[in-house]
Parts: sequence; structure tokens; C-alpha cells
Amino acid sequence: MQFFIIMPASPETEAGVMPGTELLQAMGEFNQQLAAAGVLVSGNGLHPTSRSARVNFSDSGAAIEPGPFTFSPNTIAGYWVWELPSLQAACDWAAKIPNPAEAHYSEEIRPIFGPDDFGEALTPELRQQEENLRQRLILRS
Repeated sequence: MQFFIIMPASPETEAGVMPGTELLQAMGEFNQQLAAAGVLVSGNGLHPTSRSARVNFSDSGAAIEPGPFTFSPNTIAGYWVWELPSLQAACDWAAKIPNPAEAHYSEEIRPIFGPDDFGEALTPELRQQEENLRQRLILRS
């Protein structure tokens, strides 16, 4: 089962303040542990919302809204995708995320839908289409 781990932004990350050597080293070592354990699927840090955009949809169509956006506790600074057998296993790994500055924040862990979660709505043809797409993405990476 895959999990999406959401790293929250802070006023500092939204201001474009880059992490220091201590945090980069600790996160690099943690990512190495994830990779060595076969847990890490992907992960990246995100630029601040000042370099972002939103596409808002309504009955009149799509409208592009350039950043920056108002900072909130829901602003995301980065993410991981992990492959683990259970939510508890994901929580156990998340509890090991480095926090050298001893900041106060919460990581959110969200299970990612798999093909079986869609039941009969995912017809054999749609399942094959999804598998073909996944294979193309794997070949690209």
C-alpha cells in the first residue's frame, strides 16, 4: 500500500528560506534509510507559493490565479510517497522524520488509492489502461 506523506510549510519556507546544512544532512540520511528499507517511492521539496499558481474551476470555466497565496497550516512544503504494508508502519517511519530545530508541526499521512479500491467501476479495460500508463511512467523514470 502506498502512502502520501505531507510536509507542512512554515512562514520560513514560504519566504523562500532554504534549509541549512544540518537539516539537509539529516533529511538525506533519513531518505537513505527509507530507500535502503525499500520504503521510498518518491519525494520532493516544493518551492514557495510565490512561484506557484492555482487553476480554479467553476461553471464559467477555468481561471488561473498566480501565487503567492495566503499562508495557512495547510500549505505544503514537500512530500514523500512511501510503500508500506499498513498505516501503522507509515506512522512508525514518520515518527523518525528528522527535526533538528525541534519545530512544532504535524505530518499528514494519507493512503493512496490502488486499483482494487475502485471496485467494479474500474472495468478490465480501464484497469489495463491504468496499468499501461504506469508502465510508461516507470520506463520514463
